[in-house]
Amino acid sequence: MDYGKIEEKYVAPTYGRRGLTFVKGKGVYLYDSADKKYIDCFSNVGVNILGHNVKEINDAVYEQSKKLMNLHCSFYNDKRALFAQRLIKFCPKNLKKVFFCNSGTESVEAAIKFARLATGKKEILSAKMGYHGKTFGSLSLTRTNPKYRKSFTPLLSKIKHFVFNDSESLKQEISENTAAVILEPVQGEGGIRPADKGFLREVRNICTENNVLLIIDEVQTGMGRTGKMFAIEHFDVDPDIMCLAKGLAGGVPIGATVISEKVSEKLFKGCHTNTFGGNPLVCAAGLAVLDYIEKNNILENAEKTGNYFIQRLKSIDSKWIREVRGMGLMIGVELKRRNVRYLKALQENGVIAFPSGSLVIRFLPPLIITKQQVDEVVGIFEKVIKK
Repeated sequence: MDYGKIEEKYVAPTYGRRGLTFVKGKGVYLYDSADKKYIDCFSNVGVNILGHNVKEINDAVYEQSKKLMNLHCSFYNDKRALFAQRLIKFCPKNLKKVFFCNSGTESVEAAIKFARLATGKKEILSAKMGYHGKTFGSLSLTRTNPKYRKSFTPLLSKIKHFVFNDSESLKQEISENTAAVILEPVQGEGGIRPADKGFLREVRNICTENNVLLIIDEVQTGMGRTGKMFAIEHFDVDPDIMCLAKGLAGGVPIGATVISEKVSEKLFKGCHTNTFGGNPLVCAAGLAVLDYIEKNNILENAEKTGNYFIQRLKSIDSKWIREVRGMGLMIGVELKRRNVRYLKALQENGVIAFPSGSLVIRFLPPLIITKQQVDEVVGIFEKVIKK
C-alpha cells in the first residue's frame, strides 16, 4: 500500500515532503516501510528527547489509559497535580505556577495573554530571527522566513522587533508601553544561534529596570536539549514566564507556560482555558519523562555527547563548512552553499537531519545518543560533505 499517495490525496498540503514513509522507531532509529534503518538526528524538531518506543513512557500511557484519559480542568486530578509539582521543582526558582496546553505555539499564545494581563500594557518585543510558532499571536512574534507571515498580515498590533545579541537595539525599542520581551536562549529556526551570556544578563537587567516581563521560549531548548534541564540555566537568568513543549512528554502532545507568582496573582478564572491541556494521559507521560531523565543521567549525556558531537564536526576539513555551533545536542552546521543537497544525501545514507534556514543543517538527536552513534553520523556527514 502506498501511504504517501494516500496522504497526498487526503492530508492538507501544508508541509514539504521528504519522500519517506516511516512505520516504526526504536531508540535513536527510525524504520521506513521497506524496513531500512535511519539514525534520527531530527527527533521531530526535538520532541523525541528519549528516542522512540520508550518502554517507560509506553507503560505510563498504557496504564493511565485504563484509568482516565481526559478530564476538565475544573476538576482536580492526581496525575496533573503530581506532574505540576514535579515540573515546578525543575524550573527556575521564581516560577511557581504552570498552565498546561498542547503545543509550543499554544504556550506562547498563553504567555502573550498573561504578560498583557499582568502588566496592563500591550507591547511585546521579540528578537529578529526568532521563532515562536505559527498561530496568529505567536506568528506576530516570529521573524525568520518572511513567507510564514506575508500571506496573513495584518498580524497582532503592538509588536516590535530587536536585533538578537544586541542590547542597544533592545534599549532603542523598549518603551513605557512594553509588557514583555520574548526570546529563545538558542535561536532554533534562526540558525542554531546561542545567546551571548552577557546579552541575556543585560536583557534581564533592562527588563527589570523598565518594569517589563522577560519571557524565555524554551520550547526547543528545554528538557535537557542543551545539557541543562533548561537552556536559561547556562546564563544564570531567571525569567518571569517560560514556554515549554516538544520534549516535555517524550512524544505525546503537550505545552506548558510556567509563570511567576507575580504574574499568577493577576490572572482570573476563565482568562485562558484549554480543553485538552494537562489531561491525565499526557501528565502520566510527562511524569515518566522526568523520572527517566533523573534516573538515567540524561542531562550529563546531552552535555558530554553534545560536546563530543560538536568537536567531531569541527574536525571535518571541508571548504563548504563555514561554522559549527551549538549547545549540548542542539547543533547547527552552517554551510557556504544551500543545504538541500546535503540533507537529501544524508537521508539517502541513513541519517535524518533538518534545515535551519537555507544554509544550516540542524542536528537534534535524541538525548540518549551514544558516542559510537555520533561517530557513525559524523562519518556519513563527512562523506556527504566531501563528495
